[in-house]
Amino acid sequence: MPVKKTQKKTIKIKAKVQAKPKPKVKVSRYFEAIGRRKTAVARVRLYTQNPGEFLVNDKTLEKYFPAFDLQQKIKDPFVKVGQTDKFSVLAKVNGGGVNAQAEALRHGIARALVKIDSECRKALKKTGLLTRDSRMRERKKPGLKRARRAPQWRKR
Repeated sequence: MPVKKTQKKTIKIKAKVQAKPKPKVKVSRYFEAIGRRKTAVARVRLYTQNPGEFLVNDKTLEKYFPAFDLQQKIKDPFVKVGQTDKFSVLAKVNGGGVNAQAEALRHGIARALVKIDSECRKALKKTGLLTRDSRMRERKKPGLKRARRAPQWRKR
């Protein structure tokens, strides 16, 4: 006896999902660089249009880094070169903590500025903004509580 295969009809329901409108920086040319610090990585793009605009992970700089000292740390390469309001910045940052992300972003901005104008290199190198800070967290060793912290010793 032949077995009849029945086909089940699937009904697709299209739901209208409203996505948040992302602020867009539409420009044909940009300069890209990557900055790193500890485990934080920042991919930075500098645009010449819309100067002064700062977007980090699709948020403004003030929303992503509310601490004033971190904002100053990020804008430091522009201040050293003397080009505070000549570029707009679009950055994607991930990994690490807030401070490491800010330092990675600063490193990426400094590298991108050197790509734009090689004469900026001298001023940025002198202040140490082009140097990748290679200090990383030391790994935990077996038999210890942390990297170097041994369990407490008792005589009795």
